[in-house]
Amino acid sequence: MTQPKQQQRPPGLQSEMDPTPDCGEKTYVGSGKLTGRVALVTGGDSGIGRAVAIAFAREGADVAISYLSEDSDAEDTASYVRDAGRRVLLLPGDVSQPAHCRELVARTVSELGGIDVLVNNAAYQMNHESLDEISDEEWDHTFATNISAMFHLVKAAVPHMKEGASIIGSSSVNSDTPSPTLAPYAATKAAIANFCASLAQLLGPKGIRVNSVAPGPIWTPLIPATMPPEKVEQFGDDVPLGRPGQPAELAGAYVLLASDDGSYMSGARIAVTGGRPIL
Repeated sequence: MTQPKQQQRPPGLQSEMDPTPDCGEKTYVGSGKLTGRVALVTGGDSGIGRAVAIAFAREGADVAISYLSEDSDAEDTASYVRDAGRRVLLLPGDVSQPAHCRELVARTVSELGGIDVLVNNAAYQMNHESLDEISDEEWDHTFATNISAMFHLVKAAVPHMKEGASIIGSSSVNSDTPSPTLAPYAATKAAIANFCASLAQLLGPKGIRVNSVAPGPIWTPLIPATMPPEKVEQFGDDVPLGRPGQPAELAGAYVLLASDDGSYMSGARIAVTGGRPIL
Protein backbone atom coordinates (compact mmCIF):
# COMPACT_ATOMS: atom_id res chain seq x y z
CA MET A 1 0.00 0.00 0.00
CA THR A 2 1.35 3.43 -0.87
CA GLN A 3 0.34 6.99 -0.23
CA PRO A 4 0.87 9.76 -2.80
CA LYS A 5 4.14 11.65 -2.37
CA GLN A 6 3.38 14.70 -0.25
CA GLN A 7 4.94 17.06 2.23
CA GLN A 8 3.72 19.72 4.62
CA ARG A 9 5.32 22.23 6.92
CA PRO A 10 5.31 21.15 10.60
CA PRO A 11 3.13 20.57 12.53
CA GLY A 12 0.97 19.56 9.54
CA LEU A 13 -2.77 19.63 8.95
CA GLN A 14 -4.97 16.57 8.76
CA SER A 15 -7.31 18.37 6.37
CA GLU A 16 -4.52 18.60 3.79
CA MET A 17 -3.49 14.93 3.86
CA ASP A 18 -4.14 12.49 0.99
CA PRO A 19 -5.78 10.19 1.88
CA THR A 20 -7.46 11.77 4.89
CA PRO A 21 -6.76 9.69 8.02
CA ASP A 22 -9.61 7.68 9.48
CA CYS A 23 -10.10 8.82 13.08
CA GLY A 24 -13.34 6.94 13.59
CA GLU A 25 -15.53 9.89 12.63
CA LYS A 26 -18.00 7.59 10.87
CA THR A 27 -17.28 4.28 12.57
CA TYR A 28 -16.62 4.51 16.30
CA VAL A 29 -19.65 3.58 18.38
CA GLY A 30 -19.53 4.14 22.12
CA SER A 31 -21.19 2.21 24.91
CA GLY A 32 -20.93 4.49 27.94
CA LYS A 33 -17.58 3.25 29.23
CA LEU A 34 -16.44 6.77 30.25
CA THR A 35 -19.76 8.31 31.25
CA GLY A 36 -19.34 11.35 33.48
CA ARG A 37 -15.55 11.53 33.23
CA VAL A 38 -13.30 14.37 32.12
CA ALA A 39 -10.30 13.78 29.88
CA LEU A 40 -7.43 16.01 28.80
CA VAL A 41 -5.85 14.91 25.52
CA THR A 42 -2.71 16.64 24.25
CA GLY A 43 -2.26 16.68 20.51
CA GLY A 44 -6.01 16.12 20.36
CA ASP A 45 -6.69 18.07 17.19
CA SER A 46 -5.69 15.40 14.66
CA GLY A 47 -4.33 11.90 14.16
CA ILE A 48 -4.28 9.62 17.18
CA GLY A 49 -5.35 12.44 19.48
CA ARG A 50 -8.45 13.15 17.39
CA ALA A 51 -9.38 9.47 17.32
CA VAL A 52 -9.02 9.32 21.11
CA ALA A 53 -11.05 12.50 21.64
CA ILE A 54 -13.87 11.21 19.42
CA ALA A 55 -13.90 7.81 21.10
CA PHE A 56 -13.81 9.27 24.60
CA ALA A 57 -16.69 11.62 23.81
CA ARG A 58 -18.79 8.82 22.35
CA GLU A 59 -18.05 6.81 25.48
CA GLY A 60 -19.50 9.66 27.56
CA ALA A 61 -16.52 11.81 28.56
CA ASP A 62 -16.12 15.57 28.36
CA VAL A 63 -12.86 16.34 26.56
CA ALA A 64 -10.26 19.09 26.79
CA ILE A 65 -8.25 19.20 23.56
CA SER A 66 -4.73 20.59 23.76
CA TYR A 67 -3.06 21.47 20.45
CA LEU A 68 -0.30 23.72 19.15
CA SER A 69 -1.82 26.00 16.50
CA GLU A 70 -3.89 23.89 14.07
CA ASP A 71 -7.16 25.71 14.72
CA SER A 72 -9.09 24.28 11.76
CA ASP A 73 -8.26 20.68 12.71
CA ALA A 74 -9.08 21.38 16.36
CA GLU A 75 -12.45 22.88 15.47
CA ASP A 76 -13.28 19.82 13.37
CA THR A 77 -12.45 17.53 16.27
CA ALA A 78 -14.46 19.67 18.67
CA SER A 79 -17.51 19.38 16.42
CA TYR A 80 -17.44 15.59 16.79
CA VAL A 81 -17.24 15.89 20.57
CA ARG A 82 -20.20 18.27 20.61
CA ASP A 83 -22.15 15.99 18.26
CA ALA A 84 -21.70 13.24 20.84
CA GLY A 85 -23.44 15.48 23.38
CA ARG A 86 -20.33 16.17 25.43
CA ARG A 87 -18.60 19.35 26.49
CA VAL A 88 -15.35 20.28 24.75
CA LEU A 89 -12.61 22.73 25.69
CA LEU A 90 -10.09 23.89 23.07
CA LEU A 91 -6.69 24.81 24.49
CA PRO A 92 -4.12 26.05 21.97
CA GLY A 93 -0.50 26.52 23.00
CA ASP A 94 2.93 24.96 23.25
CA VAL A 95 3.31 22.04 25.67
CA SER A 96 7.08 22.44 25.57
CA GLN A 97 6.49 25.32 28.00
CA PRO A 98 6.04 24.13 31.62
CA ALA A 99 3.72 26.99 32.53
CA HIS A 100 1.39 26.11 29.66
CA CYS A 101 1.21 22.50 30.85
CA ARG A 102 0.11 23.67 34.26
CA GLU A 103 -2.43 26.01 32.66
CA LEU A 104 -3.89 23.13 30.63
CA VAL A 105 -4.64 21.18 33.80
CA ALA A 106 -5.90 24.23 35.69
CA ARG A 107 -8.34 25.21 32.92
CA THR A 108 -9.55 21.63 32.47
CA VAL A 109 -10.31 21.39 36.18
CA SER A 110 -11.91 24.82 36.46
CA GLU A 111 -13.99 24.68 33.26
CA LEU A 112 -14.89 20.99 33.04
CA GLY A 113 -15.01 20.25 36.76
CA GLY A 114 -12.07 17.89 37.25
CA ILE A 115 -9.69 15.54 35.48
CA ASP A 116 -10.11 11.78 35.41
CA VAL A 117 -8.03 10.84 32.36
CA LEU A 118 -4.81 12.40 31.09
CA VAL A 119 -3.52 11.37 27.66
CA ASN A 120 -0.02 12.59 26.91
CA ASN A 121 -0.03 12.37 23.12
CA ALA A 122 1.49 15.55 21.65
CA ALA A 123 4.83 14.90 20.01
CA TYR A 124 7.49 16.36 17.77
CA GLN A 125 9.77 14.48 15.39
CA MET A 126 11.97 15.25 12.41
CA ASN A 127 13.75 12.95 10.00
CA HIS A 128 17.54 13.36 9.80
CA GLU A 129 20.11 11.30 7.92
CA SER A 130 23.05 12.35 10.11
CA LEU A 131 23.72 13.46 13.66
CA ASP A 132 25.17 16.74 12.40
CA GLU A 133 21.74 17.72 11.08
CA ILE A 134 20.23 17.71 14.58
CA SER A 135 20.65 21.11 16.21
CA ASP A 136 20.95 21.62 19.95
CA GLU A 137 17.68 23.53 19.82
CA GLU A 138 15.83 20.72 18.05
CA TRP A 139 17.12 18.12 20.52
CA ASP A 140 15.97 20.21 23.47
CA HIS A 141 12.62 21.00 21.85
CA THR A 142 11.91 17.33 21.12
CA PHE A 143 12.55 16.34 24.72
CA ALA A 144 10.60 19.33 26.07
CA THR A 145 7.57 18.50 23.91
CA ASN A 146 7.53 14.71 24.15
CA ILE A 147 8.65 13.80 27.67
CA SER A 148 9.18 16.90 29.83
CA ALA A 149 5.62 18.01 29.04
CA MET A 150 4.35 14.72 30.41
CA PHE A 151 6.22 15.32 33.66
CA HIS A 152 4.72 18.79 34.07
CA LEU A 153 1.22 17.64 33.12
CA VAL A 154 1.25 14.66 35.47
CA LYS A 155 2.64 16.69 38.34
CA ALA A 156 -0.13 19.25 37.89
CA ALA A 157 -2.91 16.70 37.34
CA VAL A 158 -2.30 14.16 40.11
CA PRO A 159 -3.48 16.42 42.99
CA HIS A 160 -6.86 16.65 41.22
CA MET A 161 -7.17 12.94 40.42
CA LYS A 162 -9.24 10.51 42.43
CA GLU A 163 -8.98 6.76 42.81
CA GLY A 164 -9.76 5.14 39.46
CA ALA A 165 -8.14 7.89 37.41
CA SER A 166 -5.97 6.97 34.45
CA ILE A 167 -2.81 8.40 32.87
CA ILE A 168 -1.85 7.20 29.39
CA GLY A 169 1.37 7.97 27.56
CA SER A 170 1.80 7.63 23.81
CA SER A 171 5.05 5.72 23.38
CA SER A 172 6.09 4.11 20.08
CA VAL A 173 7.54 1.02 18.48
CA ASN A 174 10.60 3.26 18.19
CA SER A 175 11.10 2.88 21.93
CA ASP A 176 12.38 -0.68 21.32
CA THR A 177 13.45 -0.66 17.66
CA PRO A 178 14.59 2.93 17.15
CA SER A 179 14.83 4.36 13.68
CA PRO A 180 18.31 5.83 13.15
CA THR A 181 16.79 8.81 11.33
CA LEU A 182 14.45 9.62 14.25
CA ALA A 183 17.02 9.47 17.05
CA PRO A 184 15.73 12.27 19.34
CA TYR A 185 12.11 11.18 18.93
CA ALA A 186 12.92 7.51 19.55
CA ALA A 187 14.82 8.38 22.72
CA THR A 188 11.85 10.32 24.09
CA LYS A 189 9.46 7.49 23.30
CA ALA A 190 11.64 5.08 25.28
CA ALA A 191 11.61 7.61 28.10
CA ILE A 192 7.80 7.79 28.03
CA ALA A 193 7.52 4.01 28.36
CA ASN A 194 9.98 4.03 31.25
CA PHE A 195 8.35 7.01 32.96
CA CYS A 196 4.93 5.36 32.75
CA ALA A 197 6.34 2.22 34.36
CA SER A 198 7.76 4.28 37.21
CA LEU A 199 4.56 6.26 37.66
CA ALA A 200 2.46 3.10 37.78
CA GLN A 201 4.39 2.04 40.87
CA LEU A 202 4.54 5.51 42.38
CA LEU A 203 0.84 6.31 41.95
CA GLY A 204 -0.62 2.84 42.44
CA PRO A 205 -1.24 3.41 46.16
CA LYS A 206 -3.42 6.40 45.21
CA GLY A 207 -5.52 4.18 42.93
CA ILE A 208 -4.26 5.99 39.82
CA ARG A 209 -3.37 3.70 36.92
CA VAL A 210 -0.60 4.56 34.45
CA ASN A 211 -0.02 2.79 31.14
CA SER A 212 1.28 3.50 27.66
CA VAL A 213 0.36 2.66 24.09
CA ALA A 214 3.10 1.89 21.57
CA PRO A 215 1.89 2.68 18.04
CA GLY A 216 3.68 1.47 14.95
CA PRO A 217 3.46 3.42 11.68
CA ILE A 218 0.21 5.38 11.92
CA TRP A 219 -1.05 7.72 9.17
CA THR A 220 -1.11 11.11 10.93
CA PRO A 221 -0.09 14.69 10.00
CA LEU A 222 3.27 14.08 11.66
CA ILE A 223 4.27 11.89 8.71
CA PRO A 224 4.03 14.28 5.72
CA ALA A 225 5.15 17.14 7.98
CA THR A 226 8.40 15.48 9.09
CA MET A 227 9.44 12.97 6.42
CA PRO A 228 10.65 13.41 2.84
CA PRO A 229 8.04 12.64 0.15
CA GLU A 230 9.65 9.37 -0.93
CA LYS A 231 9.48 8.01 2.63
CA VAL A 232 5.89 9.16 2.95
CA GLU A 233 5.02 7.20 -0.18
CA GLN A 234 6.30 3.93 1.29
CA PHE A 235 5.33 4.65 4.91
CA GLY A 236 4.11 1.50 6.70
CA ASP A 237 5.01 -0.94 3.92
CA ASP A 238 7.64 -2.68 6.05
CA VAL A 239 5.37 -4.07 8.80
CA PRO A 240 3.87 -7.58 8.62
CA LEU A 241 0.39 -6.24 7.86
CA GLY A 242 1.90 -4.31 4.95
CA ARG A 243 0.26 -0.94 5.52
CA PRO A 244 0.18 2.01 7.91
CA GLY A 245 -2.43 1.93 10.65
CA GLN A 246 -5.26 4.41 10.86
CA PRO A 247 -5.72 6.51 14.03
CA ALA A 248 -9.13 4.88 14.56
CA GLU A 249 -7.37 1.54 14.98
CA LEU A 250 -5.77 2.80 18.21
CA ALA A 251 -8.84 4.32 19.83
CA GLY A 252 -9.96 1.08 21.45
CA ALA A 253 -6.63 0.65 23.24
CA TYR A 254 -6.91 4.11 24.81
CA VAL A 255 -10.54 3.50 25.81
CA LEU A 256 -9.54 0.21 27.44
CA LEU A 257 -6.82 1.89 29.50
CA ALA A 258 -9.04 4.84 30.44
CA SER A 259 -12.09 2.81 31.44
CA ASP A 260 -13.02 0.33 34.14
CA ASP A 261 -12.39 -2.44 31.61
CA GLY A 262 -8.72 -1.85 32.39
CA SER A 263 -9.18 -1.56 36.16
CA TYR A 264 -6.32 -3.98 36.92
CA MET A 265 -4.04 -2.77 34.15
CA SER A 266 -1.23 -0.52 35.31
CA GLY A 267 2.39 -0.43 34.25
CA ALA A 268 1.42 -2.02 30.92
CA ARG A 269 2.33 -1.09 27.37
CA ILE A 270 -0.04 -2.01 24.56
CA ALA A 271 1.55 -2.55 21.16
CA VAL A 272 -0.51 -1.44 18.14
CA THR A 273 2.16 -1.96 15.55
CA GLY A 274 0.81 -3.89 12.57
CA GLY A 275 2.73 -6.97 13.64
CA ARG A 276 6.12 -5.48 14.46
CA PRO A 277 6.98 -6.82 17.94
CA ILE A 278 8.12 -4.74 20.89
CA LEU A 279 10.27 -6.18 23.64
